[in-house]
Amino acid sequence: MTDTALLPVSSDRPATKIAVVLRDDLLGWQVANVTAFLAAGVAAGVPELIGEPYADADGTAYLPTLGLPVLVRAGDATTLAACRARAVGRGLPVAVFTSAMFGTGNDHDNRAVVAVARAEELDLVGLALHGPRNAVDKILKGTTTHP
Repeated sequence: MTDTALLPVSSDRPATKIAVVLRDDLLGWQVANVTAFLAAGVAAGVPELIGEPYADADGTAYLPTLGLPVLVRAGDATTLAACRARAVGRGLPVAVFTSAMFGTGNDHDNRAVVAVARAEELDLVGLALHGPRNAVDKILKGTTTHP
């Protein structure tokens, strides 16, 4: 077993942040599902955020993951709508998850339930974004650390 305390750690502070904002009334399974879904959206939309593949000491290869930590925040429906509007207004990439998406089972239907609502009418249960640290901090105004 390797003592991880002896491994080198980079002290470089990333110039950007990834954040997921979840509605504060979600059930446990919904929190996990929406967070995974939205993080995948950020990875797909900003592929340069994906790190290198992992390998253990035995040589077993593992898939790469996002190369930045993911902040997970919470807020009510009004706060999520405001975060979405601020992110879009700043031109940052945003992934969304609406309440209607819990009733679908595939990507095609997910896009269809989003497409029928105007931006301000989306019943958001989660969103994810990526951008410069200061911009993300301003967008997250009104959110709290997810419990």
